[in-house]
This record gives sequence, C-alpha cells and structure tokens, in this order.
Amino acid sequence: MAEFTLPKNSKVSSKGKVHHAPEGAKRTRKFQVYRYDPDSGENPRYDIFELDLDETGPMVLDALIKMKGEQDSSLTFRRSCREGICGSCSMNIDGKNGLACTTAIEDCKSTVKITPLPAMDVIKDLVPDFTHFYAQYASIKPWLQTVTPPPSGKERLQSPEDRSKLDGLYECILCACCSTSCPSYWWNSDKFLGPAILLQAYRWLADSRDEMTGDRLDQLEDPFRLYRCHTIMNCANACPKGLNPAKAIAEIKKMEADRVV
Repeated sequence: MAEFTLPKNSKVSSKGKVHHAPEGAKRTRKFQVYRYDPDSGENPRYDIFELDLDETGPMVLDALIKMKGEQDSSLTFRRSCREGICGSCSMNIDGKNGLACTTAIEDCKSTVKITPLPAMDVIKDLVPDFTHFYAQYASIKPWLQTVTPPPSGKERLQSPEDRSKLDGLYECILCACCSTSCPSYWWNSDKFLGPAILLQAYRWLADSRDEMTGDRLDQLEDPFRLYRCHTIMNCANACPKGLNPAKAIAEIKKMEADRVV
C-alpha cells in the first residue's frame, strides 16, 4: 500500500467541514476527503462527506461527483472517461492507489479515506501536479524511431509473434498509480524514471519495428534512471490495469547486461 505524503511544508488541520447526508437517509457512508487550496493560504484539512448510498452510484467516482454536485462545488478532482481507460481519476483510496471510477464503494472501509496520489505536489484537493511525470515520459521518446525508409505504400509490418511481445505494455494508461506507490520514486523522483515510464520505455525496446534500441539503452544506462528499482512489487500491486512494470524493468536490465557481455 502507498503511504500518503502531504505537500511540502504543510500539515493537515483538524478543522475540517462536515457535510451530512439528507435527513431520512437509511444507508449512509462517510467519506474523509483531503482538501487543499494553495490560494487560501490555509493548511490542508480533511472534510467529511456523508452520502446516501441508495442515491449514489456504485463507484468512488460516483460519490465524488455527488459530493461536488450537491454538497460542495469547490471540491476539485480529475475525471474523464469513467471507464478505467484514461487514468484521469487516479488517487489514493483507503491507502491504496487506484482509479476512482473502477473502485467500488462497497469494497472500501466504513469510512472511505480519499487523498491525492502520494509524493506528488498537490495543485488543489485531489489534483496532483503531473508536470515532472510527463517530462520524464517525453524524455524516453515514446514513439517509433527508425533509420530505414518505410516500405513503399505499406505499413511497417511485424509478425503476430512479435506483436504479442507488446501485450502487457501498450495497455498502460499513464495514471501514475504504480510510480507513486514506489518508495524509490518517492525518494529519487528527480532522477529515477519510475515504474510507469520504464514500462513505457520497454514497450519501444520490445517493438520489432523500432530501430533505435542501442540509443534507447544508452539513455537508460544510469545508476538512477533505471537501477533504483529494487523489485519490491508495489507497482504491480497498484496497477489498475493488472500490468507488471517490475517485469518490464527486469527485462531492460537484462538487455543492458546482455549487450555488455
């Protein structure tokens, strides 16, 4: 499980607000939600939202939308597809990183604690700053790189066997649940690329159509960019798509070792 880390130089205030369920509600659930507005100059706090589950959808994202729509319009979070495809609503729910849209309320504790992804600066409430994460993604050049001209009038083809090597890699939605569950990334995110970006890096190293394998491996050969991974498997446990970034990282290390021999 990922440990939630507060924004720098801040502490949680005990003076949170309480939003009660409508009178007469019979099946209620409490949600303890992290609130932080840097423009206010106040310390972060936890607000309590009490919802009537008979009037709320089944997922944590449904609960957040109801809180914002009916109880506090200032509550801020990201969301888009609501189908576990875009990764926008990644957050820490009951101590585990995941997607709010695919996390069922009934699978949570009696009081559901919701915080932003760990070890990231917080822009507001449940919205972390992905600027550095996306810059790391751009650094691996996540596109097909070739030196030979494309076949005339054709796509660059690959066999079904080569295509199958990308399974478990291309499905990554860059939600950052894995990277922000990794202690090495918490401590060294300025240098260590983290599970999500390294899985994406291997996606191109494993692609038979890519012709820049040597350059890609040169870029990753670094004491911090790659080798801060200690294979504790938090990343695989946290991934909402069931992927295994640790395995991808191990494959990159093997490729680095094989070319040295």
